[in-house]
Amino acid sequence: MSVERPGVDAIGSAAKHFGVHLDESECVEFAGLVDGALGSYDAVDELYATSVAPVAPDREYVAELEGESNPLGAWYVTTSLTADVPADDRLAGRRVAIKDNVAVAGIPMMNGSRTLKGFIPSRDATVVSRLLDAGAEIVGKAVCEDLCFSGSSFTPASGPVRNPWDRTREAGGSSGGSAALVANGDVDLAIGGDQGGSIRIPASFCGVVGHKPTFGLVPYTGAFPIERTIDHVGPIARTVADAALMLSVIAGADGLDPRQSGAEAAADYLSGLGDGVEGMRIGVVNEGFGHDVSEPEVDETVRAAVQGFTEAGAVVEEVSIPWHRDAFHVWNVIATDGGAYQMLDGNGYGLNAGGLYDPEQMAYFAKHRIEYADSLSETVKLVALCGYHGVTALGAASYGKARNLVPLARAAYDAALQTYDVLVMPTLPYVASELPGAGIDRATYLTKALGMIANTAPLDVTGHPALSVPAGLVNGLPVGTMIIGKHHDDATVLRVGQTFEQLTGGFPTPPHHATATATSTLTFA
Repeated sequence: MSVERPGVDAIGSAAKHFGVHLDESECVEFAGLVDGALGSYDAVDELYATSVAPVAPDREYVAELEGESNPLGAWYVTTSLTADVPADDRLAGRRVAIKDNVAVAGIPMMNGSRTLKGFIPSRDATVVSRLLDAGAEIVGKAVCEDLCFSGSSFTPASGPVRNPWDRTREAGGSSGGSAALVANGDVDLAIGGDQGGSIRIPASFCGVVGHKPTFGLVPYTGAFPIERTIDHVGPIARTVADAALMLSVIAGADGLDPRQSGAEAAADYLSGLGDGVEGMRIGVVNEGFGHDVSEPEVDETVRAAVQGFTEAGAVVEEVSIPWHRDAFHVWNVIATDGGAYQMLDGNGYGLNAGGLYDPEQMAYFAKHRIEYADSLSETVKLVALCGYHGVTALGAASYGKARNLVPLARAAYDAALQTYDVLVMPTLPYVASELPGAGIDRATYLTKALGMIANTAPLDVTGHPALSVPAGLVNGLPVGTMIIGKHHDDATVLRVGQTFEQLTGGFPTPPHHATATATSTLTFA
C-alpha cells in the first residue's frame, strides 16, 4: 500500500506555511524528494498492518435510541458485555455505562460530535478492560458533549441530556449522560472524563458522586483526548463507597499512557473508608464562594453541610487561597491553546509523546472534522479560533507562560494542604438551570456552556484529586460539595467524602414524576 503523495501545488502550500520561498521548478524538485522520503511511510503502513493493526470484535449493540427507551437522551448505544472469565468478582452484577469518549471495541463511538459519528474502535480502553476483568457488565455508551467541551448538557450532536430531577434542566457536562443514568437508577456505575470539571459538574447537578482522581492515577489510554496535561478519567457512582470500589478497579499504571509516571499502583480505596474524620483539619476555601454567578443559597447549603464535620470530631476552619481565582485563567489558556493544537490540529492525539495511539481514530477524525466543521458546537469553535490565534499569532508563548505558572498554582493548594487534611468548597456556584431554547444567541450559548467551571477547572491543571458529593437541595435541585486532597491521597478524599455523605443523609433520589416538556429545547440532530 502507498500513502497519498503531495502534488506540486501542495508542496508550494507547505512551503508557504513555513515561510519558505520556492519557485515552480524547486517545487517540482521537492515533490520528487518528498515522494522518496514517503517510502518510509509506506513501509510503516505495511508493518503496522501486518503486525499490530487491531481488528474490532463482533459485539452486538442497539443504536438510535429514542422516546421511552431513552427518556433523558442519555444513552448513545446500549449493549451487554461481560468477560468470559473475569479475573475477579469485585464488580460482579454491577451495570456500568461508559462515557462515549472512551473506546469500547466493536461499539460505535461518537464523542458527542458528528465528526466521529460512524467510527467503531478496535481496542477497549484500559478502564473498560479493567471493568470487564472485575466482573462488571458494560451496558452501553453514555452521551457526552460535542468533543467533551461543555459544562452544560445541550451541545451533543444527538440532542440534549436531561436532568432526572427536572427534565427541562441541564444534566451538566461533559459526562452528562453518565451522571444522569446513575442518578436515574439506570446503571450502578459510570465512567466519566474530566478536563475542566466534566465528572464533578454533572455529578453535582444530578446529585451523585463524581471523583476526579489525581492526575495520571487512572490511565487515559483509549479515551479521546482534549489536552494531555489536563485529561482525567474517573468514576461516577451513587455512593462514595461505590466510587472507591470502582477507583480500586481502574487505577494503576498500564504502561501505555504518557500522562502516567509508571509508578502509579493499584490500591484498595475501600480500606479505611469508614474510619471517620475525628482529629482531621478541614479547610473551607474562601475563594470558592461568592463568585459573580454564585447563588447565595448554594453557598449557604455547602457551608452549613460542611460545619457538620465538627459533629464527627473534625476541626473546620476558613482558609484563603488567592491562587484559586487566578488558576482558572491558567487553565483557560492551557485548555484553549492546547486543545486547538492537540485535539483539533493534532486530530486528538497530537504528536511528540509516547504511549498507545489510535491511528484509525486519528485518520477518521482528521477527515470528518473538516467535513463537519460547521456543525461543531460553539464552544469548540471558540477554542479553535482563539487557540489558533494563540498558537500562530502569539507563538504559543501564552501557553508556555501558563505552563510555567502551574507549579505556583499547585504550590498554593499544597501549602494549604500542609495545614489541612482536605479543602472544601461548592462544586458549582449554582444548581442546574433550564436547557436553552431554540435560537439562543452565541454569547449566551457560551456562557451557558462554560459559566459554571470556576471552582472545578483549576484542579484539572494542578492535578489534585477532587470529589463531588451531594450536600443537599436548593429549590428541589441537588447541590454538590467538592473535597480536595493532596496528590495521590485519593484515599483521604474518599474517606472524608464517605463521612460527609453519612452526615448529610446519603444519596438523594430524584422524583420519578419529572416529565419532559420544553419542546423548543435546542437540539442538533
